[in-house]
Amino acid sequence: MIRALIVDDSATMRGLITAALRRDPGIEVVGQANCAAEARQAIKALSPDVVTLDIEMPAMNGLEFLEKIMRLRPMPVVMVSTLTSRGADATLQALELGAFDCVAKPSVAGLHAFDDLAATVRAAAHARVRPRLHPMTTRPVPTARPLSGASPSGFQPDGRVLAIGSSTGGVEALLTILTQLPANCPPTVITQHMPETFTRSFAERLNRACAAEVSEATDGAPLLPGHIYLAPGGPAHLQITGSGTWRCRLRTGDLVSGHRPSVDVLFESVAKTAGSRALGVILTGMGRDGAQGLLAMRQVGARTLGQDEASCVVYGMPKVAFEMQAVERQVRLEGIAAEIIELTNLQRGKES
Repeated sequence: MIRALIVDDSATMRGLITAALRRDPGIEVVGQANCAAEARQAIKALSPDVVTLDIEMPAMNGLEFLEKIMRLRPMPVVMVSTLTSRGADATLQALELGAFDCVAKPSVAGLHAFDDLAATVRAAAHARVRPRLHPMTTRPVPTARPLSGASPSGFQPDGRVLAIGSSTGGVEALLTILTQLPANCPPTVITQHMPETFTRSFAERLNRACAAEVSEATDGAPLLPGHIYLAPGGPAHLQITGSGTWRCRLRTGDLVSGHRPSVDVLFESVAKTAGSRALGVILTGMGRDGAQGLLAMRQVGARTLGQDEASCVVYGMPKVAFEMQAVERQVRLEGIAAEIIELTNLQRGKES
C-alpha cells in the first residue's frame, strides 16, 4: 500500500486530491496539511511514501519547502500546479529541485478531476529520488572536459547530429548533460515529454544555463553546431529533414507511442535523414517511447547511448530500448556528456 500525504492550503483542493487518490485501492491517504509547518510535522509522524505538494502556500511556499525536503529528507514529491506561464516557471524550478513530476490543477472541479494523479503517485512511489543540487540561476560557460585521445586544441564537432529523448526526470537529466557540452556542441534536437505551456520556459532556462544556444524548435530552422533545439509541446512532432542542410520540421499528427511530441518520431526521422552521421541518447522516463526509434538509428549505423538504471528517476524508456538491443552502451547520467563529446569529436580519430 502506498501512503500519501497531501499538502495544499485549499480545503477544496485537498478534498479533490483525496477523492482522486482514494479511487485507487493501492493508495492510502494517511494525512493532509495546509502549510509547510503542518507538513513538516506530518512527514515526521506519518513517514509517507509520497507527498503531493502545492506551489503557492502561505508563510513558506512549496518551492522553499521542497528544497528543504530534498536537502534534509529526500523523498518522492509530486507538485500540484496551475499550468499558466507563471506556474510553468515555478514548476520547472520544482523539477530542478528534485520533484518527481507535476500534475495540473483542474480548471473545473468534477468527477474526472485529477484523473492522472493516482498513476503519477504510484510511479513516484517506485522512483529513485535524485535531489536537485544546482538549480538553474545563472549561465555558466562550460568547456569540453579533457578526454583520453582528445586533441589539446579541444573539441571539434565531427558533423554528427545529436538526438536526445527524455520524459519523467528529464528536466534534471537534460540540465546535467547540456550544461557540460561546449559552446560548439553538435547540432542537437531534443524531445522531452512536457506540457505545451512549459517548453518555452524550459528552453529559456536551459539557454541561461548552457554555453550553447538553446531554443524551442521552429519549422524549417537549420541545424547548426552550437545550437540545441527543444521540441515544443502541443500538436506537432519534431523531426529533422533535408540532405545538404538538415532542418527542423514540425509535423502535426496523432499521438505516437502515447505522446506528442514523440521521441520515436524524432529518432526515426534522424535514422532516415542522418543515418550513421548521428548519435542517439535515451534518458529517464516512463513507458517505451523512443525505444523503437533508437533501434532504427542503431540499425543504420548511428551510435546509441542509454541512461543506466541506477541514475534514472524512472528506468522505463531506457530499459525497453536496452532490452530490444537499441542501446549500444548504458552510461550513468553524470558521464553521458563526456561520452557525447568523445563520440562526436573529430579529434578522436577515424573511429565512427
